[in-house]
Amino acid sequence: MPLYALGDVAPDVHPDAFVHPDATVIGDVSIGPESTVWPQAVLRGDFGKIVIGARTSIQDGSVIHTFPELPTRVGDDCVIGHLVHLEGCTVQDRALVGNGSIVMLRAVIESHSIVGAGAVVPNGMTVPSYAMALGIPAKLREGVVEEGEIERIAAPYIANGYRYRAELRRID
Repeated sequence: MPLYALGDVAPDVHPDAFVHPDATVIGDVSIGPESTVWPQAVLRGDFGKIVIGARTSIQDGSVIHTFPELPTRVGDDCVIGHLVHLEGCTVQDRALVGNGSIVMLRAVIESHSIVGAGAVVPNGMTVPSYAMALGIPAKLREGVVEEGEIERIAAPYIANGYRYRAELRRID
């Protein structure tokens, strides 16, 4: 795993998590059990803390960063899609942030909500539970996310993490 301490601060990765060898995790980062961090994802905890809960998938090419005094927190059972940028925000449990989305400072993505692919959630916006945020800047569609939808999407990534831990091997 490519983990880097920054001064005295080192990442804390649960032994049941999977971090792909081509991902980068730096500084004040905590990754919970059964979470997965896929190739080219960058989690850079230099200005503050990044917390990734249990059973959460951080997909390929995503960038998770902080802002001074604004940690970035991602809850349990979340899916952070490919090429997502999270910065100084909170993603609560069982939420999905779609491919290519940007979630900015002090934004809150509440449990059971979805940020649609390519959406931009601006500073300070809250996406309520069971809502979707779509577009640039994001507009809300409330009450459209079904109970259990996020969990169904997240489950295969947990299994895939175990598969990769057991079967991934580099061939030159």
